[in-house]
Amino acid sequence: MNSIAPRTRPDPPDAAVAPAEIIIAHPGWRRAVPGVERLITRAVAAAGGAGSVRLDGDRAVKRLNFRYRGRNKPTNVLTFEPAAPGLGGDLVLALETLKREARAAGKPVRHHLAHLVVHGALHLRGADHVRAGDARRMEMQEARVLARLGIPNPWKSK
Repeated sequence: MNSIAPRTRPDPPDAAVAPAEIIIAHPGWRRAVPGVERLITRAVAAAGGAGSVRLDGDRAVKRLNFRYRGRNKPTNVLTFEPAAPGLGGDLVLALETLKREARAAGKPVRHHLAHLVVHGALHLRGADHVRAGDARRMEMQEARVLARLGIPNPWKSK
């Protein structure tokens, strides 16, 4: 008979804000980012939460971008506000766009993915980058969260 010993350590503080669901709709994600679910769980938790994260391709994200934003092109991450308070909201990321951006910036795909997940989760918490001051504050927030994950500041030049 197995018995469960009481925990000697509390749950990590970020455990309560992990995404409710991670949907890997495009098979290329597992090849591009080994351990992708763990990375996303950590990034979402560190940034304050999200309801779900969907990993898809450019074609699907392009359709969503046109439907909800009127832009007929793929984008790296789409953020959908929660339908009701407390649900967390949803993120959708495009594999091909994300890989192109990472390659162009000379960064590992996993670092760029973590950055965009953090970016989207911060949007869900009300952060924005429309005005210059807001953009700088959001960049600093992103850098702090990514540092906790061991990922270099994406805003710092090499």
